[in-house]
Amino acid sequence: MLVGHRVHGSTREAELSEDVSAGTDTGTDDDAVLLFVGGPLDGRVEIRAARHGDPLPTVTHVHLHDGPKVVHRYDLEPLTEGVGVYNLRPPARRPARDESVAD
Repeated sequence: MLVGHRVHGSTREAELSEDVSAGTDTGTDDDAVLLFVGGPLDGRVEIRAARHGDPLPTVTHVHLHDGPKVVHRYDLEPLTEGVGVYNLRPPARRPARDESVAD
């Protein structure tokens, strides 16, 4: 399991780290390293520059193709300062309508 990243200077290269405390060592202290877990973005790592503000609490990914659009939502789980994981939100369960009962 990925537990942290380290950002290196202007190259913006993310490097896996075994130590969570190493995940806070960023070339620019305010940049955030974000990992996506689950769904179509599984394994994606993004570096969010400090100038863009704090990471969003929820990210929506919409996939358009020949069929219906597919929407996935990811919720942010901060791990340490500047490191977080976006976990795929489970699909919403909607109660089925019982057509045999009259209104």
